[in-house]
Amino acid sequence: LLKGHTQMRRLVLTVLLCLVSACATPERLDPETTPPEVLYNHAADLLIKQREYTKAIEAFDEIDRYYPYSRWALKAQIMLAFTNYVKKEYDDAEIVLDRFIRLYPGNKYAPYAYYLKAMCSYAQLSDPKRDQKKTQNALQALQEVVSRFPRTDYAADAEKKLNLAYDYLAAKELNVGKFYQKNNEHAAALNRFFTVVRDYPATRSVQEALFRLTETYLILGLDEEAQKSAAVLGYNYPDSRWYKKAYELMKEYAPETIKG
Repeated sequence: LLKGHTQMRRLVLTVLLCLVSACATPERLDPETTPPEVLYNHAADLLIKQREYTKAIEAFDEIDRYYPYSRWALKAQIMLAFTNYVKKEYDDAEIVLDRFIRLYPGNKYAPYAYYLKAMCSYAQLSDPKRDQKKTQNALQALQEVVSRFPRTDYAADAEKKLNLAYDYLAAKELNVGKFYQKNNEHAAALNRFFTVVRDYPATRSVQEALFRLTETYLILGLDEEAQKSAAVLGYNYPDSRWYKKAYELMKEYAPETIKG
């Protein structure tokens, strides 16, 4: 995650360099009489130098309200969303970004808007033991960045983050399967373990899922199916601790299926 946050900061910095030319401004400005570029620099100063996020949000919002047709308003909308993101007000950030994307889909900052929207969901990836709606949202948003802007730094970073989102979803399926297994609902458990193997084969959970398939098949007396799962595990992950556990189970409960 730390590596991912570092990449995020680099991309954000690139955008900020394009959007911000912050300089010292008075503490209070009248938005009705102050030029938009001065208001913008003041808001950027609040964000970057003073880290007064609530005040920065108000300042960027004033630019959009008082000078809605200026080029500064477009920049202010992006910075408003980013400030909400920094403040962890993700829903507010997404509202601003959705509006920007709807009104200005061809704007040069649109790729960043899509990316920042994806980051809002990504920042809320939840514990695999909890509901994964936010993870699903992150997955969809990250995939949209990759498909819309395939040759950008945003797409490259989104692809890396997709892997973690898949890991969360696979872990969720695995945990639900283990719950069913513990409660002797073996058919339901098999379905969850198989989903991990079929839909998330590149995730960290697949090794344990194959072991749990082997274990559950043995419980049900389906020795041949257990042998197949153990064989797949051994072929793909011969040094895995899960394969060693599966092999020991097969040797104990279905030795006739072990060749050699």
